[in-house]
Amino acid sequence: MKTLTLVRHAKSSWNDRSLSDRERPLNKRGERDAPFMSRSIAAAGVRPSQIISSPAVRAWTTAKIFARELGYPIEFLQREDGLYLASLDNLLDVVATQDVGFNNLMLFAHNPGLTDFANYLVPGLTNNLPTSGVVSVNLDSDDWMLYDRPKTELVLYDYPKKHQ
Repeated sequence: MKTLTLVRHAKSSWNDRSLSDRERPLNKRGERDAPFMSRSIAAAGVRPSQIISSPAVRAWTTAKIFARELGYPIEFLQREDGLYLASLDNLLDVVATQDVGFNNLMLFAHNPGLTDFANYLVPGLTNNLPTSGVVSVNLDSDDWMLYDRPKTELVLYDYPKKHQ
């Protein structure tokens, strides 16, 4: 059995219009929500053995916050260009290349791909995975080849506004 956790980056800032999309940092809400949601993951018992992030500043910063809160070594964080604005097919491809020795994979990426992936894993789960939103599933699979959707068990679907 494997566990896959999808995390949409925390809320980003649009204050500096000179920055490219990849360079946008987190805003104050994002900086508040990311640690809160990482504690939600920890409370659900999710412990990543591998964390991979989109290289976009907002995703990478979110991944670092989660890693710190979860006690995951920052130096083991991986950046993957294929996660930047990835489609469902791209996300499946990135997951498929992961070592089977990792049993608990956590991805930090973007919409609409993450919403599509969440609904692929748990049909009808959501119309939109919000910023800082988390979907974690147990997979009835011994590897990361998810092209033929495996049976899944929802471990956690959470996002900051659920707690307001």
